[in-house]
Amino acid sequence: MTTDTLTRSGMFIDLEDKYGAHNYHPLPVVLTKGEGVFLWDVEGKRYYDFLSAYSAVNQGHCHPAIVKALVDQASQLTLTSRAFYNDKLGPLEKYITSYFNYEKALIANSGVEAVETAIKLCRKWAYVKKGLTDQSAKIIFVAGNFHGRTMGVISASTDPSSTGGFGPYMPGYVIVPYNDKKAMADALEDPNVAGVLVEPIQGEAGVVVPDADYLPYIQAQCREKNILFIADEVQTGIARTGKLLATCGNCSCEGFCENKPEIKPDILILGKALSGGVLPVSAVLANDEIMLCIKPGEHGSTFGGNPLACAVAMAALDVVRDERLDANAEKLGKIFRERMQQIVEKYPIALLVRGKGLLNAIVVDDDEDGHLAWDICLSLAAKGLLAKPTHGNIIRFAPPW
Repeated sequence: MTTDTLTRSGMFIDLEDKYGAHNYHPLPVVLTKGEGVFLWDVEGKRYYDFLSAYSAVNQGHCHPAIVKALVDQASQLTLTSRAFYNDKLGPLEKYITSYFNYEKALIANSGVEAVETAIKLCRKWAYVKKGLTDQSAKIIFVAGNFHGRTMGVISASTDPSSTGGFGPYMPGYVIVPYNDKKAMADALEDPNVAGVLVEPIQGEAGVVVPDADYLPYIQAQCREKNILFIADEVQTGIARTGKLLATCGNCSCEGFCENKPEIKPDILILGKALSGGVLPVSAVLANDEIMLCIKPGEHGSTFGGNPLACAVAMAALDVVRDERLDANAEKLGKIFRERMQQIVEKYPIALLVRGKGLLNAIVVDDDEDGHLAWDICLSLAAKGLLAKPTHGNIIRFAPPW
C-alpha cells in the first residue's frame, strides 16, 4: 500500500499489525501528542483522555515539572546499576518513605515487578520471621484480581484470557471470592498462610468497590493471626480515588495526607502514576521487620532505582502534593458520578455507575462476550473522548485531573 491509499493512522496501525506481536487490541486511534487532559492523533484531532494510560498519567500528560526533572537528570546521569550508589536513589527512598509513612522502600520498574517483589518478600518474611517451614507458605488472593501478566502473577488470576494456555502455574496460592468475609475468614484459618494480597478497588475487573468494612476486616484478621496484609495500589494509589491511597478509607486528614489512614497495609505496592507516566518506576514499601528479610543478592534489577526514574518519581509526587490532586479527584469524581447517574436513569443501555474519586465505570446492558461497550467507545472516540472497555460490558473512565 502507498501513502496515497492510506490515512496516516492506517499506516501506523498496519505497521504494528505486520511487525508487532498481537497481544493487544487497541482502539483504532494513533496518538502523537499529549498535554494535560488532552491527546492528539496523527491527523491532528484532539481528544479528552478518559483512560490516563490505566491511571499512569494522573498528573496529566507531559506535566512540565515532571518533564523538566526528566530532561535535567537525563542530561547528567541515567543509569549506574546497583553495583554502585547514585545520588538520587537515597533521596527518593527518604522522600517516599516519609510521604507514605514506611521505614523502607524498594524501587523497581513496572507495577507487575513490584507485585512479584511483594510476593517474594512475603514468602521470605514467612520463613525468617513467622517460622513457617521452607516451601510451605501460602498467599491468599481474591477472584477477579488483576496484578499483571507475569507467570508468578497470572497464577493467581481467575481470568481465562490471562491464564489460558500458560500453565503450569505457581504453587502456594489460595484464591477466594472478592468482598466475601466468610470465605476470607475460612482461608485465614490455614496456619501456612503468610499473606493476603488484594486490590482495594478492582480496576481491571470493572472498578469493583468492596463493602466499606471488607478491607478493615482483612487487616484486623491479618494482625490477629500474624499474617501480612499486602495492598496492590498500582492503579488505585497516588490520589486516583480521591485519597492519597485507596486504603486510606475514611481517614482523618484535614489537609494533604497527614498519614492518618483508616487502613495501613504491611506491604504497599505502587506504580503507574509514581512516574506521572513519563517512564517506568514502581515501589514496594514496608517496615524494617519485613523489608530487611531480603539480603544482598536475593533480589534486584538492573534498572531498579536508576537515577533518572528516581528524579522523575520525586517530581511526580511533588505535583500530587502541591496541586492537591487528591482533593481535586474527590471533587470531580462526585460530579462525574452524579452526571452519569442521570444518564443511567434516563437510558436503559446503561445499568449502573460505580467508583471512587476519578476511578469510575459504567456497566452497559450486554454480556461479557458482547461488543456494545466497544461500540460505545468507538462512538466516544469519534466525538473526541477516549475510553476503553473491560470485560466486554464495562467502560472504565479515569481521566487525568
